[in-house]
Amino acid sequence: MKTTTHGALALFLLTCACTDTKDDGTRDDTGEATGPGDTDDTALDSGGSGDDGGSGDDGGSGDDGGSGDDGGTDDGGPAELSCEDGRPGDGPDPFADVVVGYAPGEGAGFGQDDLPDIVLGAPCGAGDAGSLDVVSLGREGVIVLGFDDIEVVDGEGPDLIVFENAFTAWYETGRVAVSDDGETWHEWPCDATNPDHGYPGCAGVGLVWSHPSNDLDPTDPTVAGGDAFDLADLGLSSARFVRITDSGHNSYGGEAGGFDLDAIAVVNGAEL
Repeated sequence: MKTTTHGALALFLLTCACTDTKDDGTRDDTGEATGPGDTDDTALDSGGSGDDGGSGDDGGSGDDGGSGDDGGTDDGGPAELSCEDGRPGDGPDPFADVVVGYAPGEGAGFGQDDLPDIVLGAPCGAGDAGSLDVVSLGREGVIVLGFDDIEVVDGEGPDLIVFENAFTAWYETGRVAVSDDGETWHEWPCDATNPDHGYPGCAGVGLVWSHPSNDLDPTDPTVAGGDAFDLADLGLSSARFVRITDSGHNSYGGEAGGFDLDAIAVVNGAEL
């Protein structure tokens, strides 16, 4: 059976939470100088952290001394959903269920403290602002994700979407591979040195629009954003594991270097 679900995106990040742009038109996720890019895949690791923080200028509740019981905002509107609302719940969903392996490369660290949850569930797209709900792979770092309740199947059009935190004129590319057993891998060709043609075959190019606080379907390649992949291009009929490897052609300063994974979503899938 095919499965699709409705998820979503809102430009929820402040501009100051984004990264800096350097004079040469490139940037580093921490605002530091960039450098080119090397590692492999193994078991789950951890380390590094993100930082949120910040509050409204009035520092508290309305004049009546309390907030509404319905969980709405101060102005009576509905509360905005956070990325946590897109985490997997009970029953089949089109998102990764487990991090099978993670081998960070040089310049990784950001988001590692929040593994595995930070890459499970729906994407947390921020459009041209770039989401911070990601884990950085570092130079040629690798992450392997698996599905427990659904598999990717070859259907009409693209079958899988990979979400990074790209924004216009700033792309950190990665190579995508899939496997049915977690041992034999099939990788889409990725030309990470060809910006003139949009880094063909690579993930990390498409802006991400779907977010839990909007109605943009994260399994619809026409609205979700991210980068879509078709099993037919590899001659495959199904896959249960997805491996993403930093291309080695990104910036690697600080602890937020390389490909930054937000989420993956099944477009054409069958329940297991």
